[in-house]
Amino acid sequence: MVQSFKKYILHFIFILFSSSNSFSQDIHFSQFFETPLLRNPALAGIFNGDFRMQGVYRTQWNSVTVPYQTASLNAEYKLPVGRSNDFLTLGGEVLYDKAGSVALTTTHLLPVLNYHKSLNDQRNMYLSIGFMGGLVQRRLDPSKITTNNQYSGTGYDPGLSNGENFSNYGYTYFDASTGLSFNTQIGNNIDNNIFLGAAYHHFNKSAKISFFGNDTIEMNPKWVFSAGVRMSVTDYSYITFHGDYSRQGPNTETIGGVIYSHKLDDPSDPKYILHAGAFLRWKDALVPVVKLEYKPFSVALSYDVNVSPLKTASHGRGGMEMSISYQAFINRNSSRNDVLCPRF
Repeated sequence: MVQSFKKYILHFIFILFSSSNSFSQDIHFSQFFETPLLRNPALAGIFNGDFRMQGVYRTQWNSVTVPYQTASLNAEYKLPVGRSNDFLTLGGEVLYDKAGSVALTTTHLLPVLNYHKSLNDQRNMYLSIGFMGGLVQRRLDPSKITTNNQYSGTGYDPGLSNGENFSNYGYTYFDASTGLSFNTQIGNNIDNNIFLGAAYHHFNKSAKISFFGNDTIEMNPKWVFSAGVRMSVTDYSYITFHGDYSRQGPNTETIGGVIYSHKLDDPSDPKYILHAGAFLRWKDALVPVVKLEYKPFSVALSYDVNVSPLKTASHGRGGMEMSISYQAFINRNSSRNDVLCPRF
C-alpha cells in the first residue's frame, strides 16, 4: 500500500507539472553562465573568439525520486558585417529534458540570430538584439503511468486500468524568444568587461500545450535579466560575477555568484586557467563550481547543495552538473582583429 501510494503521489506531481500553471516553470541550469542562449538570445557571440560550442549535462533529485536528467548543447559562429564595425552571430541550441517516473521528455531545437551594433570606433562597446525560435516536442511513456486505481486491495496490479484518459502521448509546438544586451570594456584594460541583458521568452505564448484533448494551456511568458562583470585582480588572476533574475507567471528565480580565476602560465596569453567559485540560487541551493581551462577546451563541475524545505527529504543533496566547452578563433575570416568582445 505504501509503495502504491508513493507511485500515486509521483503521478500526481507529474499531472500537476503538465496541466497547471506550475508547468510554466522552465528548464534551468546551475551553470547558467555555460548556457548563454537559454538566458538571452542577445548573449550569443558575447565571447572572445569566432566559434564556441558548449554542452551541459545535469542530473538531480536522485535521493528523492527517479532522477531528472537535462542536457543542453549550443553553438555560435561570429561573422563581421561588411567593412563596418558591426558583426552577426549565427547559432542554435538543442535542449533535452527527461523528468519523473513517467519519463516526461522534452526536446527543443532552437536556431538563433544576433546582430551586434558597434557604439564606438574602438570596437569594444556593442548593443545587440537577438531572436531565437524553433520547435519543442513533449512526450510521455504511458506504460510507466501508475495510479491508486491499480491498487487491488492487497497490492499493485498492473492489469488494472490506471484511470487516465490522455488524448495523445506527445505534441509539438513553436516557441520564440527575443532579447537585448549591452557589453563594453571598462577603462583601458581589455580584461575588464561588463555586460547587461534583458530577454523576453515565449512571446508567442505557445498555445495548445497539453496531453488532454479538451485542455488548452497557454505558456506563461518569461522575463530574464542578466549581468556579468569581469575584473582583473593581478596579472595572473581575475574575478567574474554572474547573476540572473527571472520571472515567469507567479514563479521567480534569482541566482548569482562569483568565480575566481588564476592563470597557470603566460599571463598575456594563458593556455591553462583554473577557476573556482560558488553561486546561490535564492531559497533553493548553494552551488560550488570548479573549472579547468585548457584552451581551446574547458571542463566545469558543480553540485547543488539543497537548502530549500525539500532538504528534509533530499538530505541536502540536489544535482550534479558537468559542462564542456570549446572556444577558439579560426584562421579564415576571423573576427580577431575586427571585434574586441568581452572576454567572458
